[in-house]
Amino acid sequence: MALRARALYDFRSENPGEISLREHEVLSLCSERDIEGWLEGVNSRGDRGLFPASYVQVLRAPEPGPGPAPDAGPARYANVPPGGLEPLPAPPAAFQPPSTFQAPSSFQPPSSFQPPSSFQALSTFQPPSAFQAPSSFQPPGAGLPLAGAAPQPYGGGSPGSQGSDDDWDDEWDDSSTVADEPGASLDPDGSSAGASGRYRLSTAPGPAAPHPPPGAAKSSATVSRNLNRFSTFVKSGGEAFVLGEASGFVRDGDKLCVVLGPHGPEWQENPYPFRCSIDDPTKQTKFKGMKSYIAYRLVPTHTRAPVYRRYKHFDWLYARLAQKFPVISVPHLPEKQATGRFDEDFIAKRRRGLLWWMDHMASHPVLARCDAFQHFLTCPSGGDGERAWKQGKRRAERDEMVGASFFLTLSTPPAAALDLQEVESRVDGFRSFTRRMDDSALQLAHTATEFARKQATGFRKEYQKVGQALRGLGQAFELDQQAFSAGLNQAIAFTGDAYDAIGELFAEQPRQDLDPVMDLLALYQGHLANFPDIIHVQKGALTKVKESRRHVEEGKMEAQKADGILERCNTISYATLAEIHHFHRVRVRDFRAQMQHFLQQQILFFQKVTQRLEEALHQYDSV
Repeated sequence: MALRARALYDFRSENPGEISLREHEVLSLCSERDIEGWLEGVNSRGDRGLFPASYVQVLRAPEPGPGPAPDAGPARYANVPPGGLEPLPAPPAAFQPPSTFQAPSSFQPPSSFQPPSSFQALSTFQPPSAFQAPSSFQPPGAGLPLAGAAPQPYGGGSPGSQGSDDDWDDEWDDSSTVADEPGASLDPDGSSAGASGRYRLSTAPGPAAPHPPPGAAKSSATVSRNLNRFSTFVKSGGEAFVLGEASGFVRDGDKLCVVLGPHGPEWQENPYPFRCSIDDPTKQTKFKGMKSYIAYRLVPTHTRAPVYRRYKHFDWLYARLAQKFPVISVPHLPEKQATGRFDEDFIAKRRRGLLWWMDHMASHPVLARCDAFQHFLTCPSGGDGERAWKQGKRRAERDEMVGASFFLTLSTPPAAALDLQEVESRVDGFRSFTRRMDDSALQLAHTATEFARKQATGFRKEYQKVGQALRGLGQAFELDQQAFSAGLNQAIAFTGDAYDAIGELFAEQPRQDLDPVMDLLALYQGHLANFPDIIHVQKGALTKVKESRRHVEEGKMEAQKADGILERCNTISYATLAEIHHFHRVRVRDFRAQMQHFLQQQILFFQKVTQRLEEALHQYDSV
């Protein structure tokens, strides 16, 4: 008979490989053994996948037989191997087993074993005749892990360690580390010496409390882990943080503060705002001219010291920041190009994209103050700066505040808990907004690209055809050879030249108005691609809170433990809402300025066209 289970609660799948459940729904199980708190089965709609074991009750059919069915034991031990558990070691003298207990006849204690005088060997042990063991008797320690059959705790298993990044394949880097540099030393805990204002934060529980009595079941349940260990919620460290497994040393300078503004949570403003220009792209060579590259000149306003960076330096910085900040949308860089890297149009387009990227980096309250970004902006180029660059690069790559430890750096307003239902509603609304904006941005980008192509080719060619036709008419009139018609012939020829010039204006106009719009749309398409992962981290935290609340209602979890999960979920919620607020504020700023620029350029363009036409018109006044 196939194994079946009944759903106790509704469950909505959020990751690939999971299936949704409805309360009271009967499912078919593929196996009764759970995998880290998850079961595999088929729901009533025919979908096969994984679902939390704590959400269902296994339906067990009674087995025929002369005697009563044995007790299946607590549901939490459903993953005990079919062979059962190995027997406990020899009990102490005070232990009184049931009258039916028989020790193996081959039992031989070690030769060095000397039992107390009151201890009788098991083979000759006879319990008192009046002793009657209850039918449900379990010896002490039956609920503890036994030798040879140590089942994993519910939801156990630690997340896999993150693989190291690819090595830096350039001649200005080497295998040295920060510890190898002069003057660098490490504290006994492995942290860099001399770091002031460091303090240890941990979300792990404190010293273990005394074991609760058998009747206390509140601590028997834990919030399950996601079976999909490749989900963003797991890889970002959000799951480990919410479950209270994060710990690390946090410097005062690493704290990222979220404050309550008039529109809700927002990042604390950067007290030292700055901007950075990118200009003067120059072609440089190395290896005696064997390798060429483009270097861009960067000048931050807070240092006014120019530095030169290649695109690969930008690429390295982006990878570091995207790894470090899982709840912040790090702007994407302009796309790479395999061929034509030294084409003037491509270099100009890349520079415009880097300008937008730098503007969003410098205007973000968190990214602008990141140590890796400041190192990128201020480390000198060439000469002694190469060694300083490598030291700062290695420090950034060995940053401890990544993954679950990153969430420890978030500082939220004290005693200001969020309404999780309202948070979920706002996040869902923002997700719908990003999807609609992404579709609209793609459509506008396609339309602008097609219109720019028509202006550069079609419109230009059509206006030149009109100009050529007008000049042909003027040449025909010249065959008249009448003195009073000479002015008319010149006016018609001038009109033809005016239409040629208008065609050239159309061909050059996209560089002034449409190209900047498409650059902005490309930048925001990168932002919109980031937010599904950010929202997934937030959704994962909310799911853990709901699960912990359900355990509290069922009496399987202490309220204090559930409150800790709720508090850490609030931290992620504050950061998510702050990032959403920053996105909207910058979006309004950018599109307002860009649409103003577009319309201004359109007005200037048509003014130039009008001026050409008016000049042609005045040619006929003297005819």
